[in-house]
Amino acid sequence: MKLVTRNWKLDTAMKKIGILYHPLNSSARSVAEDLKSTLSGKGISTWSCSAWDEAAAGCLIDGTDLLLSIGGDGTILHAAQIALGNNIPITGINMGNLGFMTEFSVSEAKTGIFEIIAGKGWLDKRAMLEAVVPGQDRPVYYALNDIVLARGSVARMVFIETELDGVPFITYRADGVILSTATGSTGYSLAAGGPILDPASTDFVLTPVLTHLSLPYSMVLPAATKVKLLIKTPFPATLNIDGHTNLTVSGDTRITVKRSDRNTGFLRIKPKNNFYNTLEQKLKGKQTI
Repeated sequence: MKLVTRNWKLDTAMKKIGILYHPLNSSARSVAEDLKSTLSGKGISTWSCSAWDEAAAGCLIDGTDLLLSIGGDGTILHAAQIALGNNIPITGINMGNLGFMTEFSVSEAKTGIFEIIAGKGWLDKRAMLEAVVPGQDRPVYYALNDIVLARGSVARMVFIETELDGVPFITYRADGVILSTATGSTGYSLAAGGPILDPASTDFVLTPVLTHLSLPYSMVLPAATKVKLLIKTPFPATLNIDGHTNLTVSGDTRITVKRSDRNTGFLRIKPKNNFYNTLEQKLKGKQTI
């Protein structure tokens, strides 16, 4: 995708809004249709499609000022890939279990969206990671949440040689390693024992998964760190990007990961401390939005 340079301006009238919904959730599709009808009735050009259909969204996205994501955090991860090339902000409507990245419940959506359209919101910029993977279709892969290098279909641990800023660090004997952004630090990395970072942080986390006779601890890495991962196995491993892009990588594949120059932006109206106000309840699996 070609990167479009563009500044978000909250005081600029929104003329076109895209709605992305979880395709396997019939309720999400219904909410999308209802919002599309409401916005169109107010004179706003509106389009909608499955969040999983990047090709269809790419045909509709030109001139879009805002993307509404209807589903859970997984739907937002798809939306982030669609928004990326055009630098479009996202507002999430939660129909999932946790909703760390979403802004509204369904009942809050109509009122909240029109407040955002009226310019009352603020822009929450989230750091991303980028990975260069030799032998794959894309020159660069981008992640809002995490990049996971792990064993593939063969249920055996992998050996992953790790290099930080050109300095050999450690060879992990493990099920895999996770490189997580601050946004992704509440996900798989947390489940594997990693820390939670403030969402605004540009640092990222290196977390091993089920180590055997090697360092089991997570490390918080400065934003400027360049990480190289070399998989050393006689059988294929898997590289997963944000939970939905899976690449098969062979032994001796060297993967380079660093903080990206690109960001994902979320338009929000709730206070900036809302992450901390709701964190405990979300981690307990209780809805708070």
